[in-house]
Amino acid sequence: MAVNFVSTAEAVALIQDGDHLILGGFIGSVVPEALERALGERFERTGRPRDLSLYFAGGQGDGGKRSVNHLAQEGLVRFALGGHWGLIPQLQKLAREQKIQGYNLPQGVIAQLYRDSAAGKLGTLSHIGLETFVDPRIEGGRINAATQGDWVQLVELQGQEQLFYRRIDANVALLRGTSADANGNISMEDECLFVENLAIAQLVKNQGGHVIVQVKRRVECGQLDPQQVRIPGILVDTVVLCDDPTEHMQTFGEAHNEQYCGRGKNHQQECPRTRPLDAKKVIARRAAMELKPGAILNLGIGLPERVAEVAAEEQLQRLTLTVEPGAIGGTPAGGLSFGASAYPEAIVTQDQQFDFYDGGGLDQAFLGLAQCDARGNLNVSRFGERLPGCGGFINITQSTREVIFCGTFTAGPQQLEITNGELVIHQDGETFKFVPQVEQVTFSGPRAARQQKRVLYITERAVFRLTAEGLELVEIAPGVDLQRDVLAKMAFAPSISTELTTMDARLFQPGPMGLKQPSAPLSR
Repeated sequence: MAVNFVSTAEAVALIQDGDHLILGGFIGSVVPEALERALGERFERTGRPRDLSLYFAGGQGDGGKRSVNHLAQEGLVRFALGGHWGLIPQLQKLAREQKIQGYNLPQGVIAQLYRDSAAGKLGTLSHIGLETFVDPRIEGGRINAATQGDWVQLVELQGQEQLFYRRIDANVALLRGTSADANGNISMEDECLFVENLAIAQLVKNQGGHVIVQVKRRVECGQLDPQQVRIPGILVDTVVLCDDPTEHMQTFGEAHNEQYCGRGKNHQQECPRTRPLDAKKVIARRAAMELKPGAILNLGIGLPERVAEVAAEEQLQRLTLTVEPGAIGGTPAGGLSFGASAYPEAIVTQDQQFDFYDGGGLDQAFLGLAQCDARGNLNVSRFGERLPGCGGFINITQSTREVIFCGTFTAGPQQLEITNGELVIHQDGETFKFVPQVEQVTFSGPRAARQQKRVLYITERAVFRLTAEGLELVEIAPGVDLQRDVLAKMAFAPSISTELTTMDARLFQPGPMGLKQPSAPLSR
């Protein structure tokens, strides 16, 4: 059965007041930019459609005007449920002003919820989110006071607490692929990720809705390798051909990079990036000292990305880097290309990746350190009026065997210098990261401590570990005064190890550290 090929304007004209839309993509990868732009422009021009409900798993946007930012208009949106909100500031503003309702739920749970909803299940049962702000005993994942009702329910099965996330009902999907044939079969050969396109299409189609897919080329029937078809034509209603390369970029950071599809020469193996020594490199180096041979890893965006750079500089081998939207192996990209990996060994769907994560597949995770309290709780999801959202942070930190949080000791403008093998603090950040109580619990220290999870908090001047009593200071940098530079810059008094040591001198010296991984493989 032939599918309808229409213009972007014709496609978005199919969307009606009150519709429930699922939006595919991750940051700027696999994002149906042309469709989202056209929908936003239609509302600006006609005032229709109104009161839409939006669903998205990974962060989608550029922090400016692209992707979901086209749709963040008062009246257009009534409700939003998403995993990461940091790149959609105008939608955050609508939530802050109580003009929309919605939820911030773990990114992996949303991806799995698409699949379970497609299968006709009542929802998804998971341990992910317990004792965090998603837990209904705390906030239930609500984004504001205007949000009513419970999306998350606490239940007990076989003597264990679980969270039940109710199903998603949606009647429109906006997705993206690379090629489409006349029957609507969609391949994704030029995309760097598959995300959860298949699950979304199955959900919307099974619920009697309309699946719209943006592609950049049309091919004849029979030309697509059936093993490369990621969205079967039986799930697709409408296809839009996008001939504007600016609206079909591989990522919002790059028009197209063959390396993200595993093609072309691997120049990264020849010339690993080497950064000059500074405070952030000290943090990445100290974190790299925790790397174990054979480990399967996840590195968060920002400073944790530098751990991979240090590993390459130190020629540490036998590590497998993964990224939550689906890439396994290779070198994860950064910035607006985050989510892609150069020369990945495999790419799976996002719901499959989080199945692996949630089941304990990750050996180590290196993630950002934003706000921490005495009990070891971490907040990366809400700061006053800012609502970055949890993204995959809860899934990753609750399920990984070892978690290493990496970040500067204070926040704000600061001037730190590494000289003569010591850390010199000329100007410190004005904002304390170590606070009496975090604004929102994205990672539960007490829960991790009960599970005897190994957790480290690494900064440029101090290293802490999680104990049953909370944070314990175990290392300080050379040149740092314990009282003046550490304790006085914390809003609580941590316990101090009786074996408090100075951080490894090699961290503060130029040139490679000469790190060597243990010869014994990682035990699981």
